[in-house]
Amino acid sequence: MMNSRRLRALAADEDGSVLPLILGYLLLAISVILVCVCATDLYIAQKRLDSLADAASLAGADGFSLQVQDGGVRAELTDEKVHEQADAVVAAVAHDARLVSAVTPDGVSARVTVAAVWHPPLISPFVPDGVPLESTATTRTALH
Repeated sequence: MMNSRRLRALAADEDGSVLPLILGYLLLAISVILVCVCATDLYIAQKRLDSLADAASLAGADGFSLQVQDGGVRAELTDEKVHEQADAVVAAVAHDARLVSAVTPDGVSARVTVAAVWHPPLISPFVPDGVPLESTATTRTALH
């Protein structure tokens, strides 16, 4: 009789059963916050790389030489000038990005590709380390 009362009392007592649930939700919340912080940082890193590619292609498009043909003036780009201008911008602005290519596909446009490697800002077992990023931008000269 004494044992059955004690068992009923223990079965009715739910103190302490909430603690593992709270700890589980706390761990889940911290994991979600870490992943969100890393995803936001990755998004911002890609946008910065896109801006760098835009700036480098704009600088590359400014490396034109003027050609006079049939009484008209035409701007002409060369791969060497585009690469030189784009490399100067990438070297001056970004220490962690590199210039992959800088060419002119048609003589009036500059196409620049830059790359970088993203590392998460927080140590997290849920996010990979060293994600390669790449961005390409094309800009036409104003005088074509």
